[in-house]
Amino acid sequence: MSLYVGIIGLGEVAQLMHLPLLADDQRFTIAAISDVSQELMEYVGQRYNVEKRYAAASDLIADPSLDAVFILTPDHLHADLLTEAMKAGKHVFIEKPVCLNKHQIPALLEEQKQCSSVVFVGYMRRYSRSFLALKERMPDLENIRHVRIRDIIREAPYFTRQTRPVVRGKDVPQEVIADSQQRTTAMLRDIMGEDATKDQLRAYQVLTGLSSHSFSAMRELLGLPKSVSYAKQHGGETVMVLFDYGHFTATYEAVISDIAEFDAGIEVLTQSERYHATYDTPYIRNLPTQLSITRSTDEQTITEVIGPSYEDPFRIELDAFYKAVTDGASYKTTLTDAANDLNLFAEVGQKFLSAD
Repeated sequence: MSLYVGIIGLGEVAQLMHLPLLADDQRFTIAAISDVSQELMEYVGQRYNVEKRYAAASDLIADPSLDAVFILTPDHLHADLLTEAMKAGKHVFIEKPVCLNKHQIPALLEEQKQCSSVVFVGYMRRYSRSFLALKERMPDLENIRHVRIRDIIREAPYFTRQTRPVVRGKDVPQEVIADSQQRTTAMLRDIMGEDATKDQLRAYQVLTGLSSHSFSAMRELLGLPKSVSYAKQHGGETVMVLFDYGHFTATYEAVISDIAEFDAGIEVLTQSERYHATYDTPYIRNLPTQLSITRSTDEQTITEVIGPSYEDPFRIELDAFYKAVTDGASYKTTLTDAANDLNLFAEVGQKFLSAD
């Protein structure tokens, strides 16, 4: 069965990940596209042979020939588009974050009760082979002494310029750009407060973007923390958080810099074991991930390596989405699941305010 899908938002994540994967997968047909940039629609439409091109996302959502929509737009549009898609009875793949603040979640959850659509949130790291291997081999929670999670990265353009440059529409009206900025700021201040500084607002955005992968993965492995013990940001793009799990602390660190590396992963320590799952930049397809497990006794230390795996986690999650829509298979990255991250973002954001 081929699913006819519409793509809303033709920017970086669409061009680098979703469009190529959908085009390569015979189970999907890219039947319609929408973007505020006519230039981008012309480019993508020709590149992927898509005839239906909608200037208004609402018109794409209303298209009765579509089985599902992919919402890949800027974050401030997510809640509105998701609501509209659910009302239209469309299955939805939506990139994280599902919305920008926790105040938007209740209305989304209420709307979902009225429909039977799949709402699949794109947390691709939770579908990577290294993460799945770690989950399968996780020690019992009572044996964990410490967890360390990190995202020390350089932003996408450094990598994409050398591999697969992103086409950017130059015809977006200035009033659309200004409205986007104003709406985003309003949503950030709705959760962080009118007195929040620019750095504090930027740090919250880092949580909803980069950090959402790690928070979501942490929750799947460990459950929700008892509380956020501490959080501090510097300059908006350096973040440190301590999560209280009772008998151990999970530390999270994020740094966005101009150093050309992507140091992201999860480490779980027991008294005699160390589990270390790594991720590489998603902006270069099919880079390897692996899990290493080091075990020590009084006599020896042995390290087991699972991987490397070159399978694209975006492809694995796309497979999960297809099975959820066509077979009714259960899936883990639900709207209800994603709501937990929005609550954590809010709690961490309040710690930024008190710490600064």
